Amino acid sequence: MTSYKDVYSEWENDPEAFWLKAAEEVDWYTKPTKALDDSNAPLYQWFTDASTNTCWNAVDRHVEAGRGDQVAIIHDSPVTDSKTKITYSELQEKVAALAGVLSERGVAKGDRVVIYMPMVPEALVAMLACARLGAIHSVVFGGFAAHELAVRIEDAKPKAVIAASCGIEPGRIVEYKPLLDGAIEISAHKPDFTVILGRPQAEASMIEGRDVDWAEATAKAKPVKCVPVGGADPLYILYTSGTTGQPKGVVRHNGGHMVALLWTMKNVYNVKPGDVFWAASDVGWVVGHSYICYAPLLMGCTTLVFEGKPVGTPDPGTFWRVVEEHDVKVLFTAPTALRAIKREDPEAKHVNRYDMSGLQALFLAGERADPDTINWAQEHLKKPVIDHWWQTETGFGIAANPLGIEQLPIKPGSPAVPMPGYKIEILDEGGHPVPTGTLGAIAVKLPLPPGTLPGLWNADDRFRKSYLDHFPGYYETGDAGIMDEDGYVYIMARTDDVINVAGHRLSTGGMEEVLANHPDVAECAVIGIGDALKGQAPLGLICLNAGCDRPTEEIEKECVKLIRQEIGPVAAFKLCMVVNALPKTRSGKVLRGTMVSIADGTDWKMPATIDDPTVLDEISGRISGLGTPAP
Repeated sequence: MTSYKDVYSEWENDPEAFWLKAAEEVDWYTKPTKALDDSNAPLYQWFTDASTNTCWNAVDRHVEAGRGDQVAIIHDSPVTDSKTKITYSELQEKVAALAGVLSERGVAKGDRVVIYMPMVPEALVAMLACARLGAIHSVVFGGFAAHELAVRIEDAKPKAVIAASCGIEPGRIVEYKPLLDGAIEISAHKPDFTVILGRPQAEASMIEGRDVDWAEATAKAKPVKCVPVGGADPLYILYTSGTTGQPKGVVRHNGGHMVALLWTMKNVYNVKPGDVFWAASDVGWVVGHSYICYAPLLMGCTTLVFEGKPVGTPDPGTFWRVVEEHDVKVLFTAPTALRAIKREDPEAKHVNRYDMSGLQALFLAGERADPDTINWAQEHLKKPVIDHWWQTETGFGIAANPLGIEQLPIKPGSPAVPMPGYKIEILDEGGHPVPTGTLGAIAVKLPLPPGTLPGLWNADDRFRKSYLDHFPGYYETGDAGIMDEDGYVYIMARTDDVINVAGHRLSTGGMEEVLANHPDVAECAVIGIGDALKGQAPLGLICLNAGCDRPTEEIEKECVKLIRQEIGPVAAFKLCMVVNALPKTRSGKVLRGTMVSIADGTDWKMPATIDDPTVLDEISGRISGLGTPAP
């Protein structure tokens, strides 16, 4: 049996050989003779002398291998009360037909296509159809505001936009077509045409000569074969959330992306062809790109596309129903989804209604997983709960527990150890490594591994400035944390969330961990607000478990006392308030920076990625002006 240490050393000793060996899992038209291209360092590229096609690797090769009757996609949609299965052969037909629709209207290799879709299988068909032609897709989260969509259309300059007539949220229909029409109207760049998937819940009004009906066009289209593309040709652009003004388009290349994702499916998630893999995320986010669409299909797994919510569609047992019904082997979700389930069902009564024996592990990523949530899940699911850490920019795990190599001991609060390709160092402000156990900026030694961003779309200078300039020779993650004596990494906060209280650098994540241990607290956030005397002071915001009926003042006092006991008076933690909900982005990240601006009375804008603006309005009324920043 190989160990994690063996595999990591193998990479460290000869990265070139390591990645060329990993590349053997990919079908190439022209095989790579070298892995890394460092001719333009510190802008690195991978597999530049190879040619391949991502759609071939994700779809056609499985059909060719005689596995066309295997289910490729399961769509489970509690919001429309429907379930659909699509085999690899059917997927190949659908993708080739849509690629034909695009191709006959002039979309070719290198052209951009914006995709604006809800969680339906056609979102994956659209991504794969672009990949088939060598066109570069840019998926924008369905239902994003017209202005935000317009900003992305202007930056990517797509030849076409593929959209659905609507998305479905619990209790309401979100019509996409008026938003798309509005975006095209205000954008300086106009796409040549759009392809609209009509859904029965909302009919789209079509513009003659520009809008093409998906069903009609694909029925008549001539299917198209895969087009060879270079290993370092772009597969997609994904704009990171929260971008204001000029958006930040993370680029992903075809070759390295496949090599990295296939390596993770085997070594991190421990799945094989035919297994059912469920990433409960959205196609608009990086998790949806990597682990709903590409990785499971590249591996020949069955991927699950879920159109619903962790609670309320219809109850907090939905996730466990899906796991049992579809025999899910690996579930991957965000800690915020688990916290929502735990808040509604603290005793996990719903878990016991379902047979979870087929589930091998639950993976978490997207934001910090507090130990309390991990312990709750482990206790009730009786399965390994694996936190792992990565970013939109990296596309796959920087630090993880590699179940396919060996399961390392789980330390709640840590996403475990660096994966091959990532040499992680914890640095001080001056770029010097800090001692074990000391909080610092987390940086990764260059070059980053295959599959990570080679740059930003049309913005090399911005790429250097955002990620490379601060610590020369490193990629700056923007996260702060520590590394322990076993090499385990702890992500404590974004670098911006490390607060300075009277000269003491304190992690808000550490305080949140303490608050989450209070038996009545379902979830919480700690932010640093201005304090004229100390520079910054922590403010705790807590949401209570469903059914908790104790006086809120009592719980607030207990929380203040808890922080005093666990972290000490140095934290100067005196402000704690119970709120109904925390303001979050649609991908589950708490909007800490926005709340700090509100509390300190500085200018702020409603973030485009916000899930429920009313939550921010309610919090605003409570915390506005609480901060007293020094002039």
